[in-house]
Amino acid sequence: MRIADVSRKKDGRLEVDVLVSPRSNRSGPEGFDQWRKRLVLRVRAPPLDGRANKEVEETFAEITGMRAEVTAGHTSRQKTVTVYGDPAKAEEALDASAASRRPGAPQPHIRDA
Repeated sequence: MRIADVSRKKDGRLEVDVLVSPRSNRSGPEGFDQWRKRLVLRVRAPPLDGRANKEVEETFAEITGMRAEVTAGHTSRQKTVTVYGDPAKAEEALDASAASRRPGAPQPHIRDA
């Protein structure tokens, strides 16, 4: 799957369907849920007082370099995140990030000094 399969390009923004996994041991994209057609995103924050939503927005902003906002599913694990800016650039950045974290994807080798 790719980001294009779980998102919609609108005028000046990209809407991405996301499945959030709160209280995770790390943050970032973890691949795709093919059944729900959503990007799986792990966040460390608990789902209390909007902390997980805030981390979702921060993670998307960090990956794309654009402003991001949870626009649907504020109290659900299934959310829609809107990234404001060039949809093609946002999609490209998210694809690159999701591909690098996909299970089974080659990971960079770290040498021992």
